Amino acid sequence: MIVERVEEAAEAIRRRSGGRGADRFADVAIVLGSGLGECASALTDAASIPYDELPHWPVSRVVGHPGRLVVGTLAGRRVAALAGRVHLYEGHDAASVVFATRVMGRLGIARIVLTNAAGGVNTRFAAGALMLIDDHLNLLGQNPLAGENDERLGPRFPDMTEVYSARLRRLAGAAAAARGIDLVHGVYAACPGPSYETPAEIRYLRTIGADAVGMSTVPEAIAARHMGLEVLGISCITNMAAGVLPQPLRHEDVLETARRVRGTFASLLEGIIERL
Repeated sequence: MIVERVEEAAEAIRRRSGGRGADRFADVAIVLGSGLGECASALTDAASIPYDELPHWPVSRVVGHPGRLVVGTLAGRRVAALAGRVHLYEGHDAASVVFATRVMGRLGIARIVLTNAAGGVNTRFAAGALMLIDDHLNLLGQNPLAGENDERLGPRFPDMTEVYSARLRRLAGAAAAARGIDLVHGVYAACPGPSYETPAEIRYLRTIGADAVGMSTVPEAIAARHMGLEVLGISCITNMAAGVLPQPLRHEDVLETARRVRGTFASLLEGIIERL
């Protein structure tokens, strides 16, 4: 059963990190997307646990996803930082993709920040922009809640009216303004990958209301809301999507842009966390 596997992983994390009881393990969890995993190094008094040393934990083999959990302190708050995630395109099923999110919920963490590297669909964006996710489009063809529902995790039909917390978005806006960081807002579309979208697909996404596109985040957001976690989503626009600029897309460019804005991104995260 999924709950039992999730609880085994949660208990292993408590032991390895010197964590406290489930109701006070950490103030917030952060999932760090492609090229952003090194932001976890900002945590102090930290315990670092490789994913492959945790029971049942799926491990990513994608470049830019280090694959470790770091539990420590940032801006006076206890933080569980997930450096790397797994994706459907790697062959993982939806339950595996949201496993880490489930574990964070079982540890008693009430808030989660989901970050990713995304392609800019909105032509007013530029590579390097940071986008607060206001809503999403699930175009993955899968939902992590499909199948038998376990009421210990959440209700059969959870509401998705406000997946991304308006309160946390206001807080993030205040943190950005205080640190002189520009933020844009938009709708994130999740597509299966691993191939990048075609120019025609990007025109379609723009028509249906997408501002950015990626291959992650949405399953985690759905699973987090299913468990009652408060969710904040932030996309790093690492490249403009296919057809926006007259150039091909390369994963190396995604990682390079993420590295370039990593300092700004880390400053924003710190500002958000200190306001929680």
